[in-house]
Amino acid sequence: MIRIARTTAGVLAAAGAAAIAFAAAPGASAAPQVSVCPGLPGQYTSAENCTVSSGPTGLTLAITVDGGVATVSGDNFSGPAAIALGPGAVVNMTGQNPGLSIGIAGPGGTVEVNGVDPASCTDGPGFAGDFQTWSGCLNDGMNEIPLG
Repeated sequence: MIRIARTTAGVLAAAGAAAIAFAAAPGASAAPQVSVCPGLPGQYTSAENCTVSSGPTGLTLAITVDGGVATVSGDNFSGPAAIALGPGAVVNMTGQNPGLSIGIAGPGGTVEVNGVDPASCTDGPGFAGDFQTWSGCLNDGMNEIPLG
């Protein structure tokens, strides 16, 4: 019983010390600005930096962090998802054929998936995988590498 109380007191003391150190840290930054836009069939959702539109048989999702911009539309049993992480990140996804697709862009990167042409990753870090066209791409920030 005494051992449990000592362990609990130790954990609480360590957590308190960590909280004080974090609060006092001069370089502590604010929490990231996150926007989430889900779209069930037949829904339109909009938030800061993201927009989704789902037709009667579409399922869509857009997530943005710290200034990224994501736009997604889907129908015909498609499920596109976009994640834009950081300033200047742009992801535009369109689902118009059956299948899932995902696009992820980092700061300054642009990812485009239109459901007809091969996926494109330009201008910075990004990744796309598109089961509508069986294509994808990867950009390391300097080079675009087509996948599929």
